[in-house]
Amino acid sequence: MSREGSKRAILAAASANLGIAATKFLAWALTGASSMLAEAIHSTADTGNQILLIIGGRAARRQADEEHPFGYGRARYLAAFMVAIVMFSLGGLFSLYECYRKIVAVRAGEHDELTSSIWWWVPLVVVAISLVAESLSLRTALQETHKARAHLTVIQFIRQAKAPELPVVMLEDAAAVLGLVLALLGIGLTLITGNDIFDALGSGFIGLLLVVVAVVLGREMLSLLEGESASPENREAIRGALEAGDGVSQVIHMSTVHIGPETILVAAKIAVQPDGTAGELARIIDAAEGRVRAAVPEVGPLYLEPDILRIDTTTAEKEN
Repeated sequence: MSREGSKRAILAAASANLGIAATKFLAWALTGASSMLAEAIHSTADTGNQILLIIGGRAARRQADEEHPFGYGRARYLAAFMVAIVMFSLGGLFSLYECYRKIVAVRAGEHDELTSSIWWWVPLVVVAISLVAESLSLRTALQETHKARAHLTVIQFIRQAKAPELPVVMLEDAAAVLGLVLALLGIGLTLITGNDIFDALGSGFIGLLLVVVAVVLGREMLSLLEGESASPENREAIRGALEAGDGVSQVIHMSTVHIGPETILVAAKIAVQPDGTAGELARIIDAAEGRVRAAVPEVGPLYLEPDILRIDTTTAEKEN
């Protein structure tokens, strides 16, 4: 996945959310519809989330220094994790609170402005326009995701992606489209039946949707922050490259970890001949490093420890 593709998806989402948030707030101000307020807060949170992703991307581009010798690549993971927190709190919990507040008001006999307002049609128009804008944004995210995920399904891509931006934007846009459908149902049923409870339930279901998406997103970003290994394909390619040249009989042990979306740290212990000179050993290691970087360009810091392969004599006797 290219940085340009991620940037294009982020800008498309931010452009859609900024204008949509303003129109939703206007619709809520005119009608008092809870679903519109929940959606307005949702779009505002999404706009802030796009800004967080952009800030995280810029922070990650800083050069490595003495205090951060492996660079700042994980700043992108942190930004995406903060997105999940914002979505959970400002989006999900607020919508659930608005649902609760509205239900309490309905039970107390308070009447919603929506069914009596001359502007009752405004939320329907806003939702329709928002659906078009959010659908276009989602289409952009899905197109960029299709380029990046190759043979993976969407769910597999979300779970295995090392770059956080596309999964974040795709999940946000999908939640936005589903949230608008729920808002349309809530507002529509309230206008048809005159029962304000449907508007409140629309806000509640939007809140539940955002909480679920935030939990899924937060879990994946936390895993990346904790340090995920390279993909199975990349691990196999690295191992194969190490063992492909003369002088390396096998890889005894190898560990990999993503220190950024496009940077893999590799540490491996390789088996070499016990009678080689220091010069030959240096040549073997240099050649192995070259093969690994050619096979997997994402490899950054690479530490190879030469060792002599020792056979467990007890195990060998049992096998004989």
